[in-house]
Amino acid sequence: MSDLISVLAGVVQRTRQHHAIEHATLHMLSARFPQHSFAGYSDPQGFTVYGQVEAHDLRRAVGDALLRLQAGEQRLAIHPNCGTNVVVSALLATVGALLGTRGRQSLWLRFPTVLTLIMVGLVVGRPLGMYLQRYTTQSKVADRWVAGIHPVANGRVHRIVFE
Repeated sequence: MSDLISVLAGVVQRTRQHHAIEHATLHMLSARFPQHSFAGYSDPQGFTVYGQVEAHDLRRAVGDALLRLQAGEQRLAIHPNCGTNVVVSALLATVGALLGTRGRQSLWLRFPTVLTLIMVGLVVGRPLGMYLQRYTTQSKVADRWVAGIHPVANGRVHRIVFE
């Protein structure tokens, strides 16, 4: 059982590290190519970058991201467009809607309460999501080394894998 826990802990640790490197890479790409939009998705083997970018530019962005994280720039592990922010906002808005629709009053009488609770969830969700990224990312990435960067779809999708 302890072996399984150890394996699962390693999977979670690597995913958190790749998530941090993905965010840092997106920061690098956005700074160099402000006219483009980029997105990413992390997993235990690495991450995928979505957006129009040449392989050599992506290689440089990943390298710079790793170096800067290793140099202690922890802020690069947090990204304002992270899916964590979206999930937290959606969860809070949903809970607000569910709480607001409880009761025997007509829907029209409950509507202002439901709307207010949903708006509070959406407003609080983003900063709470930014805070929670401290737990969904791990900026200590000294043990992560790029094994390969592979184009997946016409320069619009690239897969970055780690050893």
